[in-house]
Amino acid sequence: MTTTVQSIPTEADSIPVAAGTSAALPRLLTVATANPPTGYRQSELVDLLGITDPKIRGVFLNGGIEHRYLTLPPRDENGNFRVETQAELLDKHRRHGVGTGADAIRACLRGLGRPLEDVKYLVAVTTTGFLTPGFSALLIDELGLSPHTARLDVVGMGCNAGLNGLSAAASWSATHPGELAILACSEACSAAYVFDGTMRTAVVNSLFGDGAAALALCAEPGGGTGAVPLDPVPADPVPALLAQRSYMIRHAIGAMRYDWDSDAGKFSFYLDKEVPYEVGAHVEIVVDRLLSENGLRRKDIAHWIVHSGGKKVIDAVKINLGLTGHDLRHTTGVMRDYGNLSSGSFLFSYERLLAEQVTRPGDYGVFMTMGPGSQIETALVRF
Repeated sequence: MTTTVQSIPTEADSIPVAAGTSAALPRLLTVATANPPTGYRQSELVDLLGITDPKIRGVFLNGGIEHRYLTLPPRDENGNFRVETQAELLDKHRRHGVGTGADAIRACLRGLGRPLEDVKYLVAVTTTGFLTPGFSALLIDELGLSPHTARLDVVGMGCNAGLNGLSAAASWSATHPGELAILACSEACSAAYVFDGTMRTAVVNSLFGDGAAALALCAEPGGGTGAVPLDPVPADPVPALLAQRSYMIRHAIGAMRYDWDSDAGKFSFYLDKEVPYEVGAHVEIVVDRLLSENGLRRKDIAHWIVHSGGKKVIDAVKINLGLTGHDLRHTTGVMRDYGNLSSGSFLFSYERLLAEQVTRPGDYGVFMTMGPGSQIETALVRF
């Protein structure tokens, strides 16, 4: 599997907790990503999948995606891709979701220089299948983590779910200062594919890719006045999570769905063509609330980490928030190289931001994801 890692060690000067606040501020220590071994150029997929309809070919080739990691169906005796049963898709979700997720967690801990036994809390996020026990238990078993590891599964919340999982991990960290928490977003999106030749499924099949991302968090002992003990200690700033805000577009609750397709005899994902416009029309509401409640304006934000939800979604966010192509360079770059990775997409972009080494102490950043509900999730960090 392909893995990458980006770590930010702690800074000497910590960010103080707001007056009257006793909880420690969670800090985002390290991020790492992983993908399954098989990757394809988008132009190659069109031919591999035997797509001849000009409109569907256009959907594949004009969406700003050049490459994705996928696990394609097995071939039949004639060399054609076989139609997978729901049971086979669920098995794919388990095998590749757990395997890739475990690789991302291992890479994350290597980047931090911490052993597996240091993990005290695991939040596992996925939407590409449903299992009991879920990924949190399966990852603990796969990695050999301590049986005392606390865990949580965030299942079925879609592309916005990474920030929902971050909220849970941050809350735990704030009440367990000095202890290590891991957020793992692992999606085998090719385990949610239906190949029926329709435009509905073509849009989904052209967009999503497989991958996992892991983020390590730790709150500072002493209510945020100390430093997370890491060795060595370079000067790069470690971002603290300051606030999160959510917004649900209630009238568009059915615009993004993963539900049962009776004709196909399996679960199928649906994206309404109005999704980009709904996101664009409402994104200012939640972002401006997040910022105003913390005494900030959009011009105060140095770094924007936005979910790679699709070309039209990215354009809608860009226009309605008045952002530049440079602001969203990592969002479009991840879309180009990986496609939409669902819940973990924003962490792939965050990893690229850290790799640039352009963040400075005191910089503010905004994370933003969007998905079924229809839901927009945001988070404010300070480096």
